[in-house]
Amino acid sequence: MRDKIIKKATDMFLKLGFKSVTMDDIACEMCISKKTIYKYFSNKEKLIEEGTEVVHQKIHNLMHEVISKNYNAIEENFEMRKMFKEMFQSFDHSPAYQLKKHYPEIYERMMANEIEDCNQIFTQNVIKGIEQGLYRAETDAAIAAKFYYTLIFSINENTLLERDAYQLEGKALEYHTRALATPKGIIELEKQLSIFTQ
Repeated sequence: MRDKIIKKATDMFLKLGFKSVTMDDIACEMCISKKTIYKYFSNKEKLIEEGTEVVHQKIHNLMHEVISKNYNAIEENFEMRKMFKEMFQSFDHSPAYQLKKHYPEIYERMMANEIEDCNQIFTQNVIKGIEQGLYRAETDAAIAAKFYYTLIFSINENTLLERDAYQLEGKALEYHTRALATPKGIIELEKQLSIFTQ
């Protein structure tokens, strides 16, 4: 029951907003009593916290799934972007923006985990791109990764609408790739841009 509550509540939070969904709404949607929810979660904040952890794990697993497919470094980043679009396209409002606005402490804890994961994944991507001749050999992988995830997180936490965040993330990805790319990398970037703008 605990997992079912987390899943239903998280779906509702992401679709309807963290602030607007009440414990009554969740109970009504699940045809259970509010008392049943409180048996597992002392308050709404605890439920949000556990829900964001589930989302974090899902994102983490999906990112590793993309990596396991052995795309080249530039293609890998575009596939990640596609994965995020599929995951969040049904939402009007950016979940990160809402969480930061209404539950900043939960947001800060979640971001600490995200930064750790993204730092590792994006750094590995830059190293892979250098090895493949797509990114310039003199690129500092750790700094390039930090610039990129700082830009992506800033877009997400400061952009109200999910569709606007998605468009800006696309520009950030192009900007990031052009900053690192060799001539061979630019050819791959243009190929990916043509595929993803169709």
